Parts: sequence; structure tokens; C-alpha cells
Amino acid sequence: MKSGSEESVPLHEEFIYCCGAATHVLKCGPWKDLSKDESKNLPRLLFMIIPGNPGLAGYYRTFIQALYCGLNQQYPVWVVSHAGHCKPPSGMEMIEDTDIKELEDVFGLNGQVEHKLNFLKKNVSKEIKLVLIAHSIGCYITLEMMKRASELQVLRSVLLFPTIERMAQSPQGKLMTPLLCKLRYALYMPVYLLSFLPEGLKASLVRFALRGMKTCDESSITTSINLFSVDCIANILYMASQEMMKVVERDSTTIKQNLKKLIFYYGTGDSWCPQHYYDEIKMDFPDGDIRLCEKGLRHAFVLDASKEMAAMITDWLQDDLTKL
Repeated sequence: MKSGSEESVPLHEEFIYCCGAATHVLKCGPWKDLSKDESKNLPRLLFMIIPGNPGLAGYYRTFIQALYCGLNQQYPVWVVSHAGHCKPPSGMEMIEDTDIKELEDVFGLNGQVEHKLNFLKKNVSKEIKLVLIAHSIGCYITLEMMKRASELQVLRSVLLFPTIERMAQSPQGKLMTPLLCKLRYALYMPVYLLSFLPEGLKASLVRFALRGMKTCDESSITTSINLFSVDCIANILYMASQEMMKVVERDSTTIKQNLKKLIFYYGTGDSWCPQHYYDEIKMDFPDGDIRLCEKGLRHAFVLDASKEMAAMITDWLQDDLTKL
């Protein structure tokens, strides 16, 4: 597929309340409203990105622009942040000021699943088919969405570096579980103190932290400034602590029921889902589209390989799109 100029890509940004929690949405393409069933101009397909953790939409800005161009600008590409992971703009609170509580624990892992389903229900017509592109814990969320809402018209789900099992037992999980489950509150005070730094100094600190990369996406640097917000960090770490406790067994039943719709993409040096997880799922589902990265991409591909990943995905989906 041909790629257009990413500089001219229409990009619409919204901060909304979904399930009562602040949510950041980035929309690529001229379609801003996909909820009107009666509209004759609705696209047949929506590409929706389900992020990892931190679930900040800004990390995927370059990715959705590259994907939109790779798709010849024919379909909208949206990314929806996780509930409470974005720093709301001035005048907007993290939680909506209302007596109605839509979800008991919207910032938890189960709440994030319901948050995405609620977003689709309120913002996307049932007539529109979906391509769900999920990253890291977003893959677990996506499988849960497909399990809980079988009525969704999912054409394909692309699961990138999928953390869908044994997270606490992974090399990174063994390191992070004590910190996330027992010591995360100790991080709040330093983050609070750092939040008073000028924006320029915050950006410099982010650049220093990412200095080991040959190339780093500029949007990742600006997005990372959100991590100096105590509210954001608290919600990010809370969700991560639940991941360690709840993402244990792979949901092979849901995978089996949806196998023809799924593409898995595992990393070779991924410390969150090591290669033997790939070997085992490949053995259990020999007919599945389960791929192993040959390019050495990092788990957090959005930091430096968004365009490369977008190009691969458009290539994988060519046959599906020609059949529409």
C-alpha cells in the first residue's frame, strides 16, 4: 500500500469523560463522529488502537499517522487512552463531577476493559467493522473485549508484544511486582516534587532518561511529561499492580474461538513476554497467525519504531482489506 504525506494528515484531539474518567482520544482522518447510524458517509472500517501501560494516547501519535497514510487515508485510525492515564487540560478534572458512578473501579484492569467497550458503544456505530490493534496489556484488554462483547464486528485483532499470561513470572515481572504491589506509594512524593519543575526542565529529564536510543520519537518526549503528574502516575501504577496479580493464565478458550481473527506478534528479547511464551502458544495453536519479530524491535516500539510497525501491519492486512 502506498503511503501519503504524514505532515498533511488530519489529526483531531479530544479530551472526554468516558465511564466518568478523563480520557484522551486522537483521531486520524476527517471522520470525527462515527456514532450516527443514519449517516451515509460513515466508513466501513475503524482502526482502533488499544494502548499498553502507560496508556497515553500521545505515544501512538506517529504510529496512527503512519498507519493512516499506509492505508491510503481510506479509513479512520483512532487511539483511546486508558481511563485516568492522561493529564486533563485546565478546567477538567480527572473524575467527572457527578453523583452517578458508571463503574466501581474504572482505573483498574477490569474497569479499563469496560471503559473501551463503553467508548465503542457511545462513539462508534454498530454497523462499522473494527480492526483492533493492541499493544502489551492492551492485548489482554482486547481479548477480554472480544470475550465480553461477541456482537462487536471485529474483522481483525493485531496483538503486538502481547502480555496475556504469567506477567508476574516474566523476567520484568519478577523485578517489578514487589515495586508495583508493595512499594508504589513511595514513588508518589518524588513525582509530586518533580511536578513543580518547569516544562522545559521536565522535557530535558525525559530526554536524559531516553538518551540510550539512537532515535527517539519527539511525540514520546512531550507525552512523557504527563508522567510528572501524581494523579496519572497513581492510576498507571495501580493498573500495573493489578496486571501482575490478574494476568496469570492465558485465555486459550477466547483465543481458540477467535483464532482466525487474531494476529500475534512476539519480540525476541522481550522481558515482559519472553520467547518461550511464543514457543508455547505456537505449539498450542499451530494454525494461528503467530509471528516472531525478526527486526529486533523493542517492547515499547512506539518510542522509536512506530513507522516500521505501521508498515508491517498494513502489509499483513492487505488481503483482508481487499475483500471488504
